[in-house]
Amino acid sequence: MLTYLIDDDPISLFLAEQVLRQEGVTSPIRPFATAEEALHFLSSHLPTEVPAVILLDLNMPVMNGWEFLEALRPYAAALAGRCHIYILTSSLALADTSRAKDFALVSGIIHKPLNEDGVQGIRHAAGQLCPSPE
Repeated sequence: MLTYLIDDDPISLFLAEQVLRQEGVTSPIRPFATAEEALHFLSSHLPTEVPAVILLDLNMPVMNGWEFLEALRPYAAALAGRCHIYILTSSLALADTSRAKDFALVSGIIHKPLNEDGVQGIRHAAGQLCPSPE
C-alpha cells in the first residue's frame, strides 16, 4: 500500500511516518512538503502508480489542502476506489468536516497528531488496502 504524506511541517511529516511504521505499515511512504510537489508526482505517475492512502494537511502555503483536492478532480476516475484521502488536520472546525463531504475521494478527517486510533480508522475504512500487521 503506497501512502502519500502531504504536510508543510517537517516535524508532522516525521511523526506521521513514525506512527505508521510503529503500527506495522511496511509499504512505501512518500512524504511531500508541498501539495504542488505531490500533485505533480501523482499526475506524472498515473495510472500505473496510485497511492492507496493520502494523508493531507489542510493549512499549507501556496496550495492548501482544499486546492489540492480541487486539482485532483480531473483525476477522480483514475483514483476512485483505489485511493483513500484522509485530511490530517489540527482544525476542529465543523465547516471543514462539512466541506470535506464535497470531495468524493475524501474518506475521512483525522485530527493531528496521527496516532494509533487514526491508523486503525484508516484500516477499518480501507481494510483490504491496509491490512493489520500479523
